[in-house]
Amino acid sequence: MEWFADPGGWWGRWLFTRGLALVSLIAFVAALRQGRALLGTHGLTPVPRYLERASWKRSPSLFHLYWSDRFFDGCCWAGIALSVAALGGLADRLPLAGWMALWAVLWALYLSIVNVGQIWYGFGWESLLLEAGFLAVFLGPAHVAPPVLGMWLLRWLLFRLELGAGLIKMRGDRCWRELTCLNWHHETQPMPNPLSWWFHRLSPRLHRVETLANHVTQLVVVFGLLAPQPIAGVAALVIVVTQGYLLISGNFAWLNALTLVLALSVVDGRWLAAVLPVDRPDELSSPTWFVGVGIGLAVLVAVLSVAPVRNMLSPGQRMNTSFDPLRLVNSYGAFGSVTKVRRELVVEATDGTRPDAVWREYEFRGKPGDVHRRPPQWAPYHLRLDWLMWFVALSPAYGRAWLLPFLGKLLDADPATLRLLRSAPFGTDRPAAVRVLVYRYRFTTRQERRETGAWWHRSYEREMVAPLTAGEFGARVR
Repeated sequence: MEWFADPGGWWGRWLFTRGLALVSLIAFVAALRQGRALLGTHGLTPVPRYLERASWKRSPSLFHLYWSDRFFDGCCWAGIALSVAALGGLADRLPLAGWMALWAVLWALYLSIVNVGQIWYGFGWESLLLEAGFLAVFLGPAHVAPPVLGMWLLRWLLFRLELGAGLIKMRGDRCWRELTCLNWHHETQPMPNPLSWWFHRLSPRLHRVETLANHVTQLVVVFGLLAPQPIAGVAALVIVVTQGYLLISGNFAWLNALTLVLALSVVDGRWLAAVLPVDRPDELSSPTWFVGVGIGLAVLVAVLSVAPVRNMLSPGQRMNTSFDPLRLVNSYGAFGSVTKVRRELVVEATDGTRPDAVWREYEFRGKPGDVHRRPPQWAPYHLRLDWLMWFVALSPAYGRAWLLPFLGKLLDADPATLRLLRSAPFGTDRPAAVRVLVYRYRFTTRQERRETGAWWHRSYEREMVAPLTAGEFGARVR
């Protein structure tokens, strides 16, 4: 049965699935590199302890069936291998059933990680990757006609993602309505990137233009996605531009990259054909059963969309919420409020316990520390510890489950934990004590930058965790 009406569907599917495979690869690599330290049997928030109180119904995961650190690593390696296969085009050469199996396994593996990931995996882009990955199962390989309903479901996901983000801003911080939020956002966002200093130093007038462009895209242009071509393609290109702007101005893991990939799936394939070095097959068709599966999928998504749409339209809209344990259809949104002052936690250690002992800092990979270090580029990779440190600076409640264990790992010079950091003041040697201080950070002015070479200026505010020795730590946790 022929199920190919959109002449751009083949190109959109090719771009989307390749981009999704790349993002999946990054996500599994991040899980492999950080998983043991954060979630392992001896990690900061161990999965075995979590599984004791989390049911399969609440958090479906392969790890309910079996857990070990090696098994977790094996699942990550399997996800990496399948992602590489999809990225390299092997999935497109599989029969339709093989394609569906490959993407279904990828989705199930990452769902298993997210559902035991606890606070480390509580970000909206985790649900976005899972929802997009589930839809990929039903798009079919290159030799099968792209299902129109499947491609429209990608539009529906992108529409909810953008509109939800726009509505939460208008209902949130008044600075969004006053067009002034970007006076602070580039400086106070969780993890600035190499260009954030420059974006922060734009004039207030340009910041207002940035904010207005965001509102127009997320609250007006987004409705063009529901129109036929070429209107939908033009709306998608506007989203591509805005997401590209966000990519170069901050580090938001794979949120912007995956949103951009979703938008490319909507761009009219006749425009893409001129620049893509891929030959589209002349004739494509789909088995009748695959068309039926696509219809069933559309019905399922429609039913599961009721709760997210109600949430999106509600005055009490919640950001980044999943309404089913499989995370098939979710609500999205970010930065309903914007932090006006940046505070950073500085973790220090000393090798002596005398009052005049010298304290030296741990350096994190991505978050601000040394004022002379230029903010690095990490996105679309996700540094989970660095992100959570930003949240703890906002409220210590975010670190209730793991901050004290983290300090204990530093006192023990735990190798897995130290690998999460850029550097430790005493290398692999155990320190005598650690402490946590709170500093207020701001970007330097242009004059300060010229005179000192520093990207940041910081001032001491208070002590969050008093000096803690190994003996005192043991007494606390007993």
